[in-house]
Amino acid sequence: MTAKLQLPFFCLDRVNDSECLEDDLNPVAVVLQLCREKSTGSKHCDPGFWNYPFSGRPSQSLLLLVMKAEPQFPFRTSVLLFAIAYVVFMGIQLHAAEITVFAAASLSDALKTIAQDYRSRGEDKIVFNFGASSTLARQIEEGAPADIFFSADEAKMDRLQKKGLIFAQTRKSRLSNALVIVVAADGGAVITSPDDLKADWVKRIALAEPTSVPAGIYAKEFLKQRNLWPAVESKIIPTENVRAALAAVEAGNVDAGIVYKTDAAISKKVKIAFEVPPSNSPNISYPVAVVKAAKQYGAADQFVQFVNSDRAGKIFEKFGFIVRR
Repeated sequence: MTAKLQLPFFCLDRVNDSECLEDDLNPVAVVLQLCREKSTGSKHCDPGFWNYPFSGRPSQSLLLLVMKAEPQFPFRTSVLLFAIAYVVFMGIQLHAAEITVFAAASLSDALKTIAQDYRSRGEDKIVFNFGASSTLARQIEEGAPADIFFSADEAKMDRLQKKGLIFAQTRKSRLSNALVIVVAADGGAVITSPDDLKADWVKRIALAEPTSVPAGIYAKEFLKQRNLWPAVESKIIPTENVRAALAAVEAGNVDAGIVYKTDAAISKKVKIAFEVPPSNSPNISYPVAVVKAAKQYGAADQFVQFVNSDRAGKIFEKFGFIVRR
């Protein structure tokens, strides 16, 4: 039977966070609590003393913690006993961790490549649930077993944060993207500007659901900004997510579609007719965070840190994303 540990391991290198210091299972918090009870002036009772980079692995972090407490530290024995018990307890969960990532459909190719790279380095197995960010957020709200949420917009992450369903300290706006109008690569509609979407020869336009899915919301915002929405609204064919909009164009079921540039880049069946310039684009942002209900906080936070690394950033850029550092 796998034990469920309610400890965010990011506390091991963010020990000054109030949420971390209140956690009874945070080793550093235990030390500081002993300090408060004994009213000692030891330097080990200064939270800043512990504020240095720990290893991502809890067992290694605890060894460093105990080694850093010098022999004359009055509570070293207590900390050592706590650390041993804690590491033994954690041994139940540290073997072959499997991390579940709920991620926007547009991230699928890049994240699969990043996960393969991560696994090849001897790290944990990453499994994905890709879909519309709105659907994924709703699933998390309903208790779906997610360890990490990687959204295609800030609004969905904001909603989860307001409900206390993510660790705000792990949240980072990692990526951006661009919108493009695509048509079939062979015999597609002739479109040279967004205004052509009003033309009689463009009868059906695929968008991810514009009332809830980020890609569709961004596309609608752009069309409204160009005063095109009233003229094209009746032509809109809403789809489940941005990949479904791309597939509709590939299959010839619509005359055009508005998708992310990264999605258009992976398809040989469509071509970009128009790319929305950054100056006219909505603020496209992809935040990532650890979910509060994560079964293994340490492993989840470690993968989030890898996703935010320069190594992963290069992979995202390879797939056409704009990386925020």
